[in-house]
Amino acid sequence: HVQLVESGGGSVDAGGSLRLPCAASGYTTCMGWFRQAPGKEREGVAFITSADGTSYADSVKGRFTLSRDVAEDRVDLEMKSLEPEDTAMYYCAAGMSRTYVRLKGELNEAAYGDWGRGTQVTVS
Repeated sequence: HVQLVESGGGSVDAGGSLRLPCAASGYTTCMGWFRQAPGKEREGVAFITSADGTSYADSVKGRFTLSRDVAEDRVDLEMKSLEPEDTAMYYCAAGMSRTYVRLKGELNEAAYGDWGRGTQVTVS
């Protein structure tokens, strides 16, 4: 199992930016970011492979960027042009395997086994 710790959440004005690091305790191949707003289901936001291949939900394309620092065992979700609809609890997750993530879908929560506690992002 991989232990994940998210940070960087907080309150920001609309149009502002935030950076959400996720520190991993061990080796990971595929990493994803998800979010869940009150009254809504959890949704996939961004995905990255060990080779730095990425994919994003349509709602955040062009605004969010996910990068990976292999040496530091960390991924960073850079968020810009934030909107009130981005308000949610954001979770970092590790994919069960490259094959399983590819099978289930890169932004499908069912493909991820280890999850962080989450960090709150509030945009107003």
